[in-house]
Amino acid sequence: MKKELRQAKIEQLINQRPLANQEELMAALKELGISATQATISRDIREMQIVKQQDAQGNLRYMIFKAHNSSEQDKLNKAIYDSVTAVILVEFMNVIHTTPRSANVLAAILDDLALEDIAGTVAGFDTVVVISPTRESAVKINTLFNEHLAHDELT
Repeated sequence: MKKELRQAKIEQLINQRPLANQEELMAALKELGISATQATISRDIREMQIVKQQDAQGNLRYMIFKAHNSSEQDKLNKAIYDSVTAVILVEFMNVIHTTPRSANVLAAILDDLALEDIAGTVAGFDTVVVISPTRESAVKINTLFNEHLAHDELT
């Protein structure tokens, strides 16, 4: 079976029912007449960016990771445009100043994106502290925000 078709079926299965591990996924595929090795399934999971997350009932299940979902990225761009007033790089952190009552929303968007350059966020009334794993990661986040701020000033 072609990889594209198998991966499409995997996505369909993950969206239709709770599957918590590779064995369950392999069994579900087999029910559809699709045979695949554990190594192939593992590779598909990695390529498709499938992660385990809690569903609404609190059970762990496979879901397609949507960190780079354009709508989430659009939310970040809009939040930067609407609320960010300044960004200050401090070692491995960025202190982001926002309009009043906007910091929590911005932090939630950043948390949802689960960017690898962000280890965590702390939000207050009008300030978000974005903690990065390294100084290099913090510089990337600083550049991301400042590029948006500079772009927004031009438009």
